[in-house]
Amino acid sequence: MAKNTVYMWTESLPLVCSSPATPQSGDPVLFGQLPGVALTNEDSNGVTTCALDGTFDLSVKGEGAGGNAAITAGAKVYYEAGQTPPLNVDATNGVYFGIAMAAVSSGATATIPVRVGY
Repeated sequence: MAKNTVYMWTESLPLVCSSPATPQSGDPVLFGQLPGVALTNEDSNGVTTCALDGTFDLSVKGEGAGGNAAITAGAKVYYEAGQTPPLNVDATNGVYFGIAMAAVSSGATATIPVRVGY
């Protein structure tokens, strides 16, 4: 089970995630436009059990559509496939993921609590 849980989730489902390709427990994930956090590693059938809400410590980069950008506590965070880490504030190229519960400096990568979901 994911060990980066800050506040427990209430909704979880077994899903075939669209991103990343092979989710590992604790990874931020997408099922189409639905954000979540992998609670388990992907199994041999391609299924990952995912939390669809809750707050998790996740790696977030201070980056937006125009390059480096500071992230303030309370800002919307987006999942941008192909980026490492995939979470930033790029609303142009990303899928809405949740809310940053702490700040990240412009250009920096930090592990912060992120409130998952809508």
